[in-house]
Amino acid sequence: MKRKIINTKKSPAPIGPYNQAIYINNMLFISGQIALDPKSMKLNNKSIIDETHQVMINIKNILKESEMDFNNVVKASIFLSNMDLFKEVNNIYGSYFITGNEPARETIAVKTLPMNVNVEISIIASI
Repeated sequence: MKRKIINTKKSPAPIGPYNQAIYINNMLFISGQIALDPKSMKLNNKSIIDETHQVMINIKNILKESEMDFNNVVKASIFLSNMDLFKEVNNIYGSYFITGNEPARETIAVKTLPMNVNVEISIIASI
């Protein structure tokens, strides 16, 4: 049961005491991702569309670093600043998956998120 820490420069560096992901027992646990641009470490949040795409790109890059893709995702947790954003976030999120192969998921509205973003997504993937 060897644990491997996953970090890539193609996704934003952690802003706290955590790693981008941990791989253990053929499972990848990706920490919650927000819309930080990995090069500038500035938020890409001009719109909820831009923000959600940046989150999904950050996740995609971590998956790729682990030799996985969205087909490997088995569970997602979406946190929103306001449930009124659900439809737009859901449409963009869904575009990253093959229809019929979407993972299990929950979407939760919370009071605040890191750096006052509108969306944060964490993922569990498996080979």
